[in-house]
Amino acid sequence: MRVAMVGAGYVGLVSGACFADFGHTVVCVDTAPEKIAALKAGRIPIYEPGLDALVAENVRQERLTFTTNLAEAVAGADAVFIAVGTPSRRGDGFADLTYVHQAARDIAAAVTGPTVVVTKSTVPVGTGDEVERIVREVRPGIAIAVASNPEFLREGAAISDFKRPDRIVIGADDPAAAAVVSELYRPLYLNHAPILVTSRRTAELTKYAANAFLATKITFINEIADLCEQVGADVQEVARGIGLDNRIGRKFLHAGPGYGGSCFPKDTLALVKTAQDAGSPVRLVETVVAVNDQRKRAMARKVVAACGGAVRGKRIAVLGLTFKPNTDDMREAPSLAIIAGLQDAGAAVVAYDPEGVEQARALLAGVDYAADPYACAQGAHALVIVTEWDAFRALDLRRLHGAMAEPVLVDLRNVYRPEDVRRHGFTYASIGRP
Repeated sequence: MRVAMVGAGYVGLVSGACFADFGHTVVCVDTAPEKIAALKAGRIPIYEPGLDALVAENVRQERLTFTTNLAEAVAGADAVFIAVGTPSRRGDGFADLTYVHQAARDIAAAVTGPTVVVTKSTVPVGTGDEVERIVREVRPGIAIAVASNPEFLREGAAISDFKRPDRIVIGADDPAAAAVVSELYRPLYLNHAPILVTSRRTAELTKYAANAFLATKITFINEIADLCEQVGADVQEVARGIGLDNRIGRKFLHAGPGYGGSCFPKDTLALVKTAQDAGSPVRLVETVVAVNDQRKRAMARKVVAACGGAVRGKRIAVLGLTFKPNTDDMREAPSLAIIAGLQDAGAAVVAYDPEGVEQARALLAGVDYAADPYACAQGAHALVIVTEWDAFRALDLRRLHGAMAEPVLVDLRNVYRPEDVRRHGFTYASIGRP
């Protein structure tokens, strides 16, 4: 099938490359000439494990191409995906649909025959109705069906998630449109990937509900971690004890400094706003948002407490800047609030991250950057693990101890066993453990 992917960002590029790998002919279009030029030259603008090789192979096979010419990309396509950004709108946190609506207008103006327009971007309930209104207004004489196909990709594991999904959700009020989108995923038939066909509005809400529920699980275990610290329990054992219950499950029960990234923060805010506008507020999700925001700043206070109550004039080393491992995404990363809090308390911050330094430079002022974890720790009065990159899981504790001005390790991801760290002479603080 012929596919046009409008938007060559994270979702569009991963989805386009994977569809091409299924054997479809895919054109990714973007309004940023520098991004398209980089992609044509084989340079991937984001870090996602395996994506560079996947793109290169499908470009070589001539199944995947890139352009800034939307009309050229859309002409003759069986399905046109909208995969543009929907950032939180300033002021109220609602999803900014400017790019989605403009994409709909541009697509409608460019199609040359019957087409299915599929919203891949994460959008509030009812967006598909507005997209349909726009395309019918622009091109009243052409059969254009509008469907929803939300993405459920984890950064750092997006290719695996796309090719081995838990489910594929297709929202379409037109059976023919649902059939077109289902055919795109037919190569996953042997994987027994379940395809759930729903109404368009149901599909849109399913995406938000899924992310809000996962954000709630994270926030729940983080609050249990705080309670564990007060009563002398171990949050990791608590999480295991409840996670073995199949009704609860083990995933997203890892205590830490709070969630971040491109999805959970903006999607929970958008759901809260949507629910308020509908007169059916989601109080639980409202609380999750508030608790998570407060937690990030509280982690800076935790570091200060581990340093004896004051960090003014001290050098604090931060390992991990991205919101999670295996990505270069700094959006809403806990490190941003933690570092700001430490700087406000008078600390000098030096940081290291395997992939996120270039993105961090644009977001953090007054931070020094080191070439590796040991250079980061040199002369530091405390070392803080913020992101659980694999490279931080087996550090040479003896070498770290010798490099630091004071042997204080604050492990915000519970990467290490307390007894191992303390045996090497460290003062050790972690999350939700005695």
